[in-house]
Amino acid sequence: MSQQVRGVVARSKGAPVSLETIVVPDPGPGEALVKIEACGVCHTDLHYREGGISDDFPFLLGHEAAGVVEAVGEGVTDVAPGDFVILNWRAVCGQCRACLRGRPWYCFDTHNAKQRMTLTDGTELSPALGIGAFAEKTLVAAGQCTKVDPAASPAAAGLLGCGVMAGIGAAINTGNVGRGDTVAVIGCGGVGAAAVLGSKLAGAARIIAVDIDDRKLDTARKLGATHTVNSKAGDAVDTIRELTGGFGADVVIEAVGRPETYRQAFYARDLAGTVVLVGVPTPEMKLELPLLDVFGRGGALKSSWYGDCLPSRDFPMLIDLYLQGRLDLDAFVTETIALDEVEKAFERMHGGDVLRSVVLL
Repeated sequence: MSQQVRGVVARSKGAPVSLETIVVPDPGPGEALVKIEACGVCHTDLHYREGGISDDFPFLLGHEAAGVVEAVGEGVTDVAPGDFVILNWRAVCGQCRACLRGRPWYCFDTHNAKQRMTLTDGTELSPALGIGAFAEKTLVAAGQCTKVDPAASPAAAGLLGCGVMAGIGAAINTGNVGRGDTVAVIGCGGVGAAAVLGSKLAGAARIIAVDIDDRKLDTARKLGATHTVNSKAGDAVDTIRELTGGFGADVVIEAVGRPETYRQAFYARDLAGTVVLVGVPTPEMKLELPLLDVFGRGGALKSSWYGDCLPSRDFPMLIDLYLQGRLDLDAFVTETIALDEVEKAFERMHGGDVLRSVVLL
């Protein structure tokens, strides 16, 4: 048995996406069928369309989503039909060396649905990040579904499925931001803005937001930044040091993913401070730093994968904070759009006008 639904497909590198009829199989063992209610438009989806992640076209795009479980396959016990869930792209295996050492957020063998969704002619689709949620329904591994309080807005909740969780987690999980710390966030798009929010949630005393766009800096201030720096107007490292008594920040979160901004992060931290790279670089980028500086400054240089989150632990906790009014996830929803407006959302993304466009179904 299978169902036919509408979904957004990238057929070839760089070509505009199209709304297609998708064939979705019934869930097999360990799988879940989810009716999508909302899905954010993430830069990663654009990278897929541009061929920047792989050339396994055609792609069924979308991955930052929330919805309701419609059916589950054999052996699924963690979720059931009717559960409101956030989808995640790191369903931990429980058996790899990271999981067995008690570090499941580093799972090296995450899994997806075994069955493929297809076009009506039988062409297999590659679901973005193993999810493919720009669709009325999608098939995922049951471990990719995290049950949360259904009182949450789907548009806001779904954003924890990728960008917002990456930023919050970069501050709380990877950077271990603590009460009274000074934090600098370089790059204040969706992920960087979420890192500002996460730093505030963790109790940072001073949060310095750095960007070249005053609109993004205004948003960062609304989310908890105590100071903002437009790096077009002056040297960001010097300004961060001036704002921290000449020392630098305890934690610097780099949310751009470029060598020049990483160097800024490296030199803007205090001795024994922490740099967290959560911005995603491209394969050709190279970084050069004096090895003596790496040794002499001490501290830690970390990369943050998906905010080092554990969905089963982090998603319900963050949704509870959202429902208590302590975590403003709604601030990230700039606009809501229809399924056939994803291509227009990609265009607006280039202009820096939105934190997130969210597809409502």
